[in-house]
Amino acid sequence: SVKVMPLRYETCDVKELGVLVSDMLMELVRLNDGFPLRDGHLTRFHSRAPPGISVRDYLFRLIVHATLSPPILLSMVFYVDKLCTMYPAFTISSLTVHRFLITAATVAAKGLSDSFWTNSLYARVGGVSVRELALLELEFLRRLEWRIVPKPETLVDYYKGLVQRGQGYVMESEPEANPAPTTTSAVQEQQSNGDAAAAPAPAVAGIDTQEPTDS
Repeated sequence: SVKVMPLRYETCDVKELGVLVSDMLMELVRLNDGFPLRDGHLTRFHSRAPPGISVRDYLFRLIVHATLSPPILLSMVFYVDKLCTMYPAFTISSLTVHRFLITAATVAAKGLSDSFWTNSLYARVGGVSVRELALLELEFLRRLEWRIVPKPETLVDYYKGLVQRGQGYVMESEPEANPAPTTTSAVQEQQSNGDAAAAPAPAVAGIDTQEPTDS
């Protein structure tokens, strides 16, 4: 059955979004695992061997135990593009995807959330040592030049893209705009009735339309 995703990513089911993100990552893994690893292109994100947990199960573990929200998940997808662009030696593969995910989750949570867990919890959930996570986090931030907060419209674009490419997922329809009510002024009524003198239009009280500014 087709699953309908809400227009606003903030209100979507985080596990449904997790399915879309993990499917996208697995496509990248299948693609990049088909290319031989070039000498000298190992990164700190490379594991010695692929971990024994699937990408989806690992991501769901992070979602549940590290309480990842939709904005954090979408920021992690944003980091995929950004890191691959700014760090050409890095690709998403079966050897890098797990360490990327725990690092991206840690960085996004700290960058986007007012409250977040300690590194010891993220490390325990992600299956790495606290020291290793700290090194991964520093490398991640350095490669991204510490620019880790995407624009809101960027997250919207990534959300729409994930839903559009997801098998069995569609975005809910935009609500239809209600037509503006038609009104007939007193002047028009009098003119249509053939009255010789038209009544003056009533005065309109001033309305402050200035948008509130963020404090």
